[in-house]
Amino acid sequence: MAGQISQRFIDDLLARTDIVDVISERVQLKKSGRNHSGLCPFHQENSPSFTVSQDKQFYHCFGCSAHGNALRFLMEFDNLRFPEAVEQLASRAGMQVEREGGEDPGARQRQQKREEGVNLLELASRFFRERLALGGGRQAREYLDRRGLSQEIIRDFGIGYAEDEWESLKRHLLAQGISEAVQVEYGLLVHREETGRTYDRFRDRVMFPIRDWKGRTIAFGGRVLGDAKPKYLNSPETPVFHKGRELYGLFEARQANRQLSRLLVVEGYMDVVALAQFGIRNACATLGTALTTDHLQRLFRLVDEVVFCFDGDNAGRQAARRSLQTALPSMIDGRQVRFLFLPEGEDPDTLVRQEGQEAFEKRITCASPLSEFLFEQAAEGRDLKQVEGRERFVTAVLDALKLLPEGVLKSLLVKELSVRSGIDQSHFAGWLEKHAAPEPRQAMTPDAGYEALMMTSDGDIDATSDPGVTVDNGNNRARRRGHPASRSGTATLSLSIPARILHLLLHEPGLVEGLPESVEWCPVEVPDGRLCREVVQLLRAGRYRSPQVLLAHFHGSADGERLDQLARRELEIPRDVRASELENWVRYLERESARLTPVEEYHQLLEKSRQPGALSSADKQRLRELIGKLAGGP
Repeated sequence: MAGQISQRFIDDLLARTDIVDVISERVQLKKSGRNHSGLCPFHQENSPSFTVSQDKQFYHCFGCSAHGNALRFLMEFDNLRFPEAVEQLASRAGMQVEREGGEDPGARQRQQKREEGVNLLELASRFFRERLALGGGRQAREYLDRRGLSQEIIRDFGIGYAEDEWESLKRHLLAQGISEAVQVEYGLLVHREETGRTYDRFRDRVMFPIRDWKGRTIAFGGRVLGDAKPKYLNSPETPVFHKGRELYGLFEARQANRQLSRLLVVEGYMDVVALAQFGIRNACATLGTALTTDHLQRLFRLVDEVVFCFDGDNAGRQAARRSLQTALPSMIDGRQVRFLFLPEGEDPDTLVRQEGQEAFEKRITCASPLSEFLFEQAAEGRDLKQVEGRERFVTAVLDALKLLPEGVLKSLLVKELSVRSGIDQSHFAGWLEKHAAPEPRQAMTPDAGYEALMMTSDGDIDATSDPGVTVDNGNNRARRRGHPASRSGTATLSLSIPARILHLLLHEPGLVEGLPESVEWCPVEVPDGRLCREVVQLLRAGRYRSPQVLLAHFHGSADGERLDQLARRELEIPRDVRASELENWVRYLERESARLTPVEEYHQLLEKSRQPGALSSADKQRLRELIGKLAGGP
């Protein structure tokens, strides 16, 4: 896998970096004996529990258990992905990032294309801001004045104006050397197929730039000033903008308060901006879409408490029900979701102007917890005095509870259901087990794997140092003929063989040296097979021996969440037999592959062919033979 950042470079970079210098640029630290201490930047606290060790080049918070090295700190505090954190730390140290096998040209081209797109959108944003300040923006300025927006808020949110002309922005960008095709690609122009004509997408609108976590403009929302429809218009999907992932105002909320503890999710641009005008600077909005798991993942990376704000009408309550269903799989212990319903006919924009900051914040404080809203929805329209009504109520709650990850919250809700229904909670266990939904990847915190893989002072991995890790010490040691023995308890027995290999490599990456040179022994069509292949290839290409670095490479992706999930599991295999256990698993997979029926072999090769370039010439020949054989040919 060309282009991976080498372990040697990462080790060298960390050796040249003083973690105290990096953190003290962002957090006020005081010398405390051999260490430095300060208020933790990752949770609210009044007395310092955040410690930075200059000797070990490590930070740890005794309040929220946040910990790691300088790279991990940059990823968490600045919300960077692993390669970006390496780039930033290398730039700070005056080093050029070194990659194994040269950079991937495709990745380099994609990154260059993204940067060009962002630069184009920044040019457009600057143009809209200039139009607002000039004579043509008089109507827009009057609108913003009527809404009571100060110059400070207009500046902080980068609000601008798109002129009431068909080609105003188009001409400006053409003069900057940006072609019409590129402007169309990034959603600034509309192209009419029947005429071949292009024209500005946004006209006579107040413009709200949508920014990514770095503050770069990636799209726009426009509020019409006249009678045109729609009232609000968003940029379309582009190479840099995906509505189901982005939240308007999230960057501005983080700029206003680096130690956010709560985020308020509202529906529109003006809701976010109006709340900010009244001092409520922790609001963001979805972009004309329903709440998604990507939205939740992004929110919970920043805060532990999310409050959803809805209109009090039927549409608002229906949206709340959909949000509840989306949120349930993400509710691991420690997270909190609440629901705020406004008086019918009001939205955050109008209500905060009527009652002011203090009254609105009281509404937020009194918002319904997820548990209360869940029970309220289950009871709606049902007569709980009748047996049939209680049965439907219990079934509705259990349907919701099966979506929840295992944990304290789920246990408490089962207990509360027992109290409210009068049914002993022991009767619910079998139902929940029978109807349990597969554990969604979104339910895992992106950082769980890091917490489970806390580095000890001698460089070994201590998987039990995270108090949040649940250890299964079951004594079931099931074996079946021809299947490798498991010394990992019942938790491991529930994993596929590739998942067990991943679990072992996460805890001891050096074992990759004992694996066969080819990865053909690992079938891609079984659960975690593809990911297992990728991890093995990555470990070899980068020569990584740090589990934290391995996890960081997949940070923020679905594969990363799966690896985090595996990393939370305790590794019970004794160190002296891990290599032989790994060898047994590989041999088992090789034997299973050799025993494939023609139909199984055909499906395996067919699945493999869906990955570009994965089939060798021998594979292709074998696939042709199998097609002929299965079709009844010679």
